[in-house]
Amino acid sequence: MSSEATAFEDEVLVEDRGHVRWILLNRPEAMNSITPRMLGQLNDVLKAADDDDSVRVVVLSGVGRAFCAGLDLKQAARGEGIGGNLTGGARHFSTREICTVTLQRMDKPVICALNGAAAGYGLDLALGCDMRIMAENAILMPGFARMGVVPESGGTWYLPRLIGWAKACEVSMLGDTLSAQQSFEYGLVNRVVPKAEFESTVTAWSEKIAANAPLAITEMKRLFRHAQTQDFESHSHHVLMSVLNLFRSEDFREGVQAFAEKRPPVFKGR
Repeated sequence: MSSEATAFEDEVLVEDRGHVRWILLNRPEAMNSITPRMLGQLNDVLKAADDDDSVRVVVLSGVGRAFCAGLDLKQAARGEGIGGNLTGGARHFSTREICTVTLQRMDKPVICALNGAAAGYGLDLALGCDMRIMAENAILMPGFARMGVVPESGGTWYLPRLIGWAKACEVSMLGDTLSAQQSFEYGLVNRVVPKAEFESTVTAWSEKIAANAPLAITEMKRLFRHAQTQDFESHSHHVLMSVLNLFRSEDFREGVQAFAEKRPPVFKGR
């Protein structure tokens, strides 16, 4: 994390590296466990990244040895924080400002850089990202059943889609901790890398995506999202409309010209 990072009340850090925006959970002394303030700040910075034309890729990670240990259980035990606030009933609870809902709505691609353990809400946050790169020393901890709860912020939706019904039941109902290699074999992460190569790998992936045509990347993500609720013929119609619009873009002309001239394209998102 460079000195150019901007602090939002110290619980969320934001740093722009070219067209890539790094967002880091910043409660390392508590393994980046979630507080109401952190959730609000994270939701705000995710929305800001999605609305910022200079941002082409978002990287979500954590400071210290953990990605996110889930809700702050010490707060909950005192009747405070998110867990404490919900124990009296969910009638005042709304999904509108949940970070995992925001992640699902975002058009910018989001890479989760799993630098360490992800548990509970932290695991759901990771599943809500488009791609996951995991350090070989990191672990996933789907221990919801052992805590008497369910994957409350997206896991019940993502797990069957990512790894199939039977595997989703295995992961969530057994509640066993998964190593990085198990996570990769299950299809929960895209890549496992040695700790020494972790940040450079995340940087290489994010910069490579950011160098591609941002209009096309955004449209891919929108179409992937819509395809989950559309039949093939309806979806094909939407794909055709998207392609026709992209054919009119400056980026498409630049891509064709760069290919003809055998040089790297320089896309402007127009």
